[in-house]
Amino acid sequence: MATSVLSLRIDGELLDRLRQHAAKRGMSVQDYVVRTLIRDDFDERFQTAVEETEKFYGVT
Repeated sequence: MATSVLSLRIDGELLDRLRQHAAKRGMSVQDYVVRTLIRDDFDERFQTAVEETEKFYGVT
């Protein structure tokens, strides 16, 4: 299996929230984000978020 690197730039408040959520589960931020991305319902939740963002900005 090939691997790739994903680099994110996020603001400090969001990073703090991610750290808190990860710490509650005894995980690193990286592990928490990866586990969130591989959840079964991620695709549906992501699509809904994209649609809501597009509605907000009047893209659709």
